[in-house]
Amino acid sequence: MGFPLPGEVGERAREILAGRLAPVPARDAATVVLLRDDPLEVYLLRRKATMAFAAGAYVFPGGSVDPRDSDHAVAWAGPSPAEWGEVFRADESTARGLVCAAVRETFEESGVLLAGPSPDTVVTDTTGADWEDDRLALIARTLSFAEFLDRRGLVLRSDLLKAWAHWITPVVEPRRFDTRFFVAALPPGQRTRDVGGEAAGVAWMRPRDALAAVEAGTARMLPPTVQTLAEMAAFESVAGVLACPRSITTVMPEPAEVDGRIVLRIPDGGRTGE
Repeated sequence: MGFPLPGEVGERAREILAGRLAPVPARDAATVVLLRDDPLEVYLLRRKATMAFAAGAYVFPGGSVDPRDSDHAVAWAGPSPAEWGEVFRADESTARGLVCAAVRETFEESGVLLAGPSPDTVVTDTTGADWEDDRLALIARTLSFAEFLDRRGLVLRSDLLKAWAHWITPVVEPRRFDTRFFVAALPPGQRTRDVGGEAAGVAWMRPRDALAAVEAGTARMLPPTVQTLAEMAAFESVAGVLACPRSITTVMPEPAEVDGRIVLRIPDGGRTGE
C-alpha cells in the first residue's frame, strides 16, 4: 500500500530507486502548529498556487532555518538549545537555529510573536505599523532575528513551544526539508492576521473540519499536515495538547515499486490513515 506517484514525480522516483539520480539534501526547517481554544482550532495558511513547494496546499506557519537563527546573540528564555537538542537528537547549534526559526517564522507568517520583555511575560499586541515594518524586514532578511529582539528589548520564550514531530521530505522531491514540528498556544492578547506573502489566505479551523475538507477534496494538504491534524483532533483543549507526553520519532516517506507502480510509503510513525 502507499500513495501513487504518477507522472514526473514517479519517473524521478524510478531514477532515484535505480541509482541514476541522487536525491537533493534536505534543509533544516521548523513548523509551528498554532492553537487556540473554544473550540480547539489550528491556524492554517493556504500557499499561493505559484509557490515552488506545496503550491496551493494548506500548511502550518514555518520555513527554513536562516543561518543567523543560530546566532548566540539571540536573547533566550526557557529550555536551552542543548535541551532542545536532546529532544530532537540534534547538535546544540542546529537546535538553537530550529527554535529561533520556529519563533521567527511564526511571527513572519501570522503576526504572532512568542517572545516577551522578560522570561515570564509575553508580548500582548503586535498589530501596529512599527511591528509590520519589522516583520517585513525580517522576511526581506535586512533585519536579523537577534537584532529584532534586541531593538525591542525582548527575549525569545522557548518554553512556549512544545516539540511534536520530525518529518523529512521524501527523496523524490526536488526541494526537501528536514522539518521539526512544534506546537504552541496563541498568547493572550495577541491575534493572527492575514499577512500575505507566500499565503493566498489564512484560516482558523477545527482539526476535524480541516480533515473533512481534505476528504471532500476541497482542501489539499501534505501527509505531515494531515497526520498532525489527526493527532490534534484527539484533544479538546490547548492545555490537553501541551500536557500530552510526546516522544519524537523521525518519519521519512519512502518511494517503492509495487506491481510495476511507483508509490510513496509512509512509515508507521507517520500514518495518515491511508
